[in-house]
Amino acid sequence: MSEERFGEFVLVRRRDEGHVAELVLDRPKAMNAVSTEMARSVAGACAALAGDRGVRAVVLTSSHERAFCVGADLKERNSFSDADLVRQRPVARAAYTGVLELPVPTVAAVHGFALGGGFELALSCDVIVADRTAVMGLPEVSVGVIPGGGGTQLLPRRVGAARAAELIFTARRVEADEARELGLVDVLVDEGRDREEALAMASRIAGNSPVGLRAAKRALRLGYGLDLSAGLEVEDAAWRSVAFSGDRAEGVAAFNEKRRPQWPGE
Repeated sequence: MSEERFGEFVLVRRRDEGHVAELVLDRPKAMNAVSTEMARSVAGACAALAGDRGVRAVVLTSSHERAFCVGADLKERNSFSDADLVRQRPVARAAYTGVLELPVPTVAAVHGFALGGGFELALSCDVIVADRTAVMGLPEVSVGVIPGGGGTQLLPRRVGAARAAELIFTARRVEADEARELGLVDVLVDEGRDREEALAMASRIAGNSPVGLRAAKRALRLGYGLDLSAGLEVEDAAWRSVAFSGDRAEGVAAFNEKRRPQWPGE
């Protein structure tokens, strides 16, 4: 396993021969509150991972025992002028879109508080694994703003428009069992097992074709929300991008030879 730090507050660990990357939110003294510096580091780490063709899956985790991420650093924001807030906005957006636009499958491992921007980071992932201590919510309207890290768009895509409206307008917190029932969480595990399960899932994902994984994610993301006919065209374009690849040839050969594939990744 190798480690690389991005600024003071973000750590990337590579495992499974570098095919699984763990992106660790590592600002424990502030329960991973997203400051300007931390947002810049998240964006930088995501840019590096997006450009690494060896990475097949990313797991977003936290180094804090009682929190995934409590959202924007409101202590920092309290000192901002309007001009400061305008300058910070593209930095903050780059962190959330950095996670959202990773070209490989992403899994969030959530425990404790995942609030505001912290929940939006999890929503930016493809799959959310949470343990029974998880508490989630988008409380932004209670402090005079709105979810600005993708929450108003990502949450209704998970739970529907009416349910998302209720959660956003009330600013209420949702505990683990209800979160699973509502679809905020995809996999619910016992306390302390969120990271373990998320990494195990990522390892299973990383055993598959890297070309296929990227194309499947692209088809899922681009096709969602389109009418069926347009979505099928997106799928067809993604299929054509892999149908004549080295991974496709290796996958078929390995299946027929009853062996594990050795993916060329192209």
